Amino acid sequence: MLLPPDRDESRMIARPYNVLFLCTGNSARSILAEALLSRDGEGRFRAFSAGSFPKGQVHPMALEVLRDLDFNTDGLRSKSWDEFAGPNARQFDFIFTVCDNAAGEICPIWPGKPMTAHWGIEDPAAIDGEGQRRAFTDALHYLHNRIALFLSLPLESLDAMSLQNRLREIGETKDMEPKRG
Repeated sequence: MLLPPDRDESRMIARPYNVLFLCTGNSARSILAEALLSRDGEGRFRAFSAGSFPKGQVHPMALEVLRDLDFNTDGLRSKSWDEFAGPNARQFDFIFTVCDNAAGEICPIWPGKPMTAHWGIEDPAAIDGEGQRRAFTDALHYLHNRIALFLSLPLESLDAMSLQNRLREIGETKDMEPKRG
């Protein structure tokens, strides 16, 4: 059974799970995922994002789409995964790559031996012009579906191997088409 991190059995108090979303540029998909889990994790999860070669700024359309849907965008920034690596860094319970490039890169050694999975999403920033907003909205929808599946997992009762398999399965789900309003 995978117990929540830092759980004190006598007092039944646990810290939130720390989750890191990785994407090469850390300007779009990983930022969207961080905002989603920060909102939907309801205190059970602390979400972060980073990139191997961060762009240095969040894509303006990512911020626009998030703000239009009443997400809190305070503190969202493009940052290097170096901020989260090393022996004195924050320990993560889960790390998800959301772009194919980041999944193929040699990652730092993460403290705490987190569970990892690849949840690839097409890059909405690769779309220029008129279709870009829709691409960002679609990416947000796909990430929302995967994060909802993740949040529904009975983390406290799954053994490590079962949990790892479920995390991989989430990344392999064929996402439903976004609902058009």
